[in-house]
Amino acid sequence: MAYNLLKGKRGIITGALDENSIAWKVAEKAHEEGATFVLTNAPIAMRMGEINKLAEKTNSQIIPADATSVEELTNLFTQSQEVLGGKIDFVLHSIGMSVNIRKKIPYAESNYDYFMKGIDVSAMSLHKMLSVARKLDAINEWGSVVALTYMAAQRTFPFYTDMADIKAMLESIARSFGYHYGLEKKVRINTVSQSPTKTTAGTGIKGFGDFFDFANAVAPLGNASAEDCANYCITLFSDLTRMVTMQNLFHDGGYSTTGVSMEVMTKLGVE
Repeated sequence: MAYNLLKGKRGIITGALDENSIAWKVAEKAHEEGATFVLTNAPIAMRMGEINKLAEKTNSQIIPADATSVEELTNLFTQSQEVLGGKIDFVLHSIGMSVNIRKKIPYAESNYDYFMKGIDVSAMSLHKMLSVARKLDAINEWGSVVALTYMAAQRTFPFYTDMADIKAMLESIARSFGYHYGLEKKVRINTVSQSPTKTTAGTGIKGFGDFFDFANAVAPLGNASAEDCANYCITLFSDLTRMVTMQNLFHDGGYSTTGVSMEVMTKLGVE
């Protein structure tokens, strides 16, 4: 059911690779809630994905942009305002990539060139995006920026390797830039720490299936789906959360605050 929480709002949504991605669900939900927005992704990712299908479904325009390029981000925010007819009200940063994970390189043996690439793509891109938007004065007062993260930034998950450090940096950028942008323009910046989710990126991590089941057994509400995450992002884009900023918000069915579950103990044979 649509409530028009985003009626009249304009946005930029990054990272909608395919129907399994959280960004794809966010775009569908934002469209339902009355928003207009542009879709963007790196040209290489767009060739791999199905973004044209989403653009048609949501009546959106696609503006390709490499999130590591200040020049291309400048073009993205400039063109977006022209296409949408005004300043931006919300931005979704849903960008994550680890070459070390793709190549199955153990954390302690990380390739540092790959590590730096992951930092640039997955964390520094948020800083660049915000810096460009600020210089162009592209985001309206009380606008909202949401970046997707994962709780490996706080706790150790061995299989998450260098992405754990990268997500920690992403969250720090959201806090630091959130202060400056909030003080100057009332723009709020938050990160959403989502449950393990069966996206194309998530399922590419070794051992993901077993961990998904483990987290689902620990969380009292179970794992939050991509659709649930999209709903949460919509509330953060809306005026209902105008005073929420610089927060890392856990959206994980209670996993992050559950020490141990009876279901897991039972499976281990503990009575």
